[in-house]
Amino acid sequence: MAAVSSAPRATPRSRGIPWAVLLFAAILAGLVLMAVFAPLVTPLDPNAQNLLARLKAPGFQSRGIVYYLGSDELGRDVLSRTIYGAQVSLLVAFASVILSGIFGSVLGMIAAFYRGWVETIIMRLVDIVLSVPAILLAIITVAVLGPSLSNVVIVLAFTRWPRYARVAYGQTLSVANMPYVRLSRFMGAGWFRLLWRHILPNIAGGLIVVATLEFGLMVLFEAGLSFLGLGVQPPTSSWGAMLSTGRNYVGTAWWIATFPGLALFLLVLSINLIGDHLRDRLDPRAR
Repeated sequence: MAAVSSAPRATPRSRGIPWAVLLFAAILAGLVLMAVFAPLVTPLDPNAQNLLARLKAPGFQSRGIVYYLGSDELGRDVLSRTIYGAQVSLLVAFASVILSGIFGSVLGMIAAFYRGWVETIIMRLVDIVLSVPAILLAIITVAVLGPSLSNVVIVLAFTRWPRYARVAYGQTLSVANMPYVRLSRFMGAGWFRLLWRHILPNIAGGLIVVATLEFGLMVLFEAGLSFLGLGVQPPTSSWGAMLSTGRNYVGTAWWIATFPGLALFLLVLSINLIGDHLRDRLDPRAR
């Protein structure tokens, strides 16, 4: 009689990180490092104009300067502006995710912890904000406050906090009834200690997954606002603004819009793939 092997079967969770995730994680790390060390890796000043070298194809040389990705309508280096555009996109996305994540998570936990009229007010406010399309709400708010880097961060954080609030609310409802939470409350633990020490660590996995997926969306929102002229203002480099300019020269200078668009595509795709992988790892239902 053949012996039955007792070795555990490989499961999707025990096979390690897929090669595609590792590849795009390396691409994301490269884009982040490129943005952080932009002053060291850019060949030229992103705002330096050279009208004699305007709309030149990639590889063009002028006065000993090589435009590796070509130049735009003002003779500015597309490579340097693309690298500095990564700075703006990552900064806006990171700041807006942090602000919206903290604000939404705190409100969601408070609503689930206190219940009653506190829960009603917070969750109805969540429903009101979610009833308006996020990009429309962002456009209206930026138009009222005025286009600037800080206003874009505030607007994006204001429009996206309800998603964190709903996730934190739902998970806090299940965790708040756990025996150890009730025991801590019976022993006199305050609401802050209960939320910070007992509830937040148990719901942090779901919030991290939401933040990862929201990060890519924030990059797209920032690019969309800059494309419409409501984001970061010239001469500051932004991928959305470069795409807006490049659409006027698609037939004659395709590189102006192509390379920023490719960078935007790779950044968002990398973040989304990593977010999907984290969701598979952190979701208890996948265990």
